Amino acid sequence: MARFGNGRGVGFCVLYLMVGAVIGGVLGELLRGVDALQSLVPYLVSTYPILDIAPFTLNLYVVSLTLGFSLSLNIMSIIGLLVAMYVFRKF
Repeated sequence: MARFGNGRGVGFCVLYLMVGAVIGGVLGELLRGVDALQSLVPYLVSTYPILDIAPFTLNLYVVSLTLGFSLSLNIMSIIGLLVAMYVFRKF
């Protein structure tokens, strides 16, 4: 497994980034209810599709699998990713 200079692997970095994106998205949704930020919040929480793979079905006659993937980030998720990268590199 590939390792960074601090001895942690790529999987640990991906975990940090995923958690950072989720926390950023949740924080953006929490900010939606703050009245003082009503003019700024729509820009922070509107999603932007980055990657969208349409679902497809694989029929194996015993089992039928439907797979697809969609990645839609908002500005708060991107800020969460950046903070997670900083925390990963710093600590």
